[in-house]
Amino acid sequence: QGVRGLYRGMAAPIIGVTPMFAVCFFGFGLGKRLQMRKPDDVLTYPQLFAAGMLSGVFTTVIMAPGERIKCLLQIQAATGETKYSGSLDCAKQLYREAGIRGVYKGTVLTLMRDVPASGMYFMTYEWLKNILTPEGKSVSDLSAPRILFAGGLAGIFNWAVAIPPDVLKSRFQTAPPGKYPNGFRDVLRELIREEGVASLYKGFTAVMIRAFPANAACFLGFEVAMKFLNWIAPGL
Repeated sequence: QGVRGLYRGMAAPIIGVTPMFAVCFFGFGLGKRLQMRKPDDVLTYPQLFAAGMLSGVFTTVIMAPGERIKCLLQIQAATGETKYSGSLDCAKQLYREAGIRGVYKGTVLTLMRDVPASGMYFMTYEWLKNILTPEGKSVSDLSAPRILFAGGLAGIFNWAVAIPPDVLKSRFQTAPPGKYPNGFRDVLRELIREEGVASLYKGFTAVMIRAFPANAACFLGFEVAMKFLNWIAPGL
């Protein structure tokens, strides 16, 4: 399939990634704010974990349809059949066949993946930022290489938690209608029975290779954007 085969199903996540990350960081900020009694309160790590979990709830609304479409397009390439001509066509056919429930199939599993993983993601990032901040310096003055390192490791911790539910989600979302009547429980039983517990970590190496640079760039972009916004609109 050439190099383009590596990017199959890319349109759906690209369309959703900008609003998804906006909502993700908004959810984390809201989660922190809800737990603060005063604006300058320093949250504990369990509180940061809880704030991160809230962000996972927010992002699932955007992530679930995109994940469903991406998985179907990727599995289509393996089977050799061409049922969907692209992301939009896939969404239209899913809606035509099963309504909005067809588009959002696998939402519970997406929540099971993103809620604890997002909690780990943000808690780890804040923890690493504190560790990497030199004594007497402010966390807000952390250098770009340290932000990249903290963000990259946070991504690895995030996916260490997320991979098992992600495997279950992908299997469930690409299954024929009615194959798993009891949802993720049927998927889990089948996977463990046929392929063993190790099957829950399928794709571990590939995910980890992506996790560090992608999330390092994500957090650096966030920190730069926040500094820029605070510069042009400090009282906003």
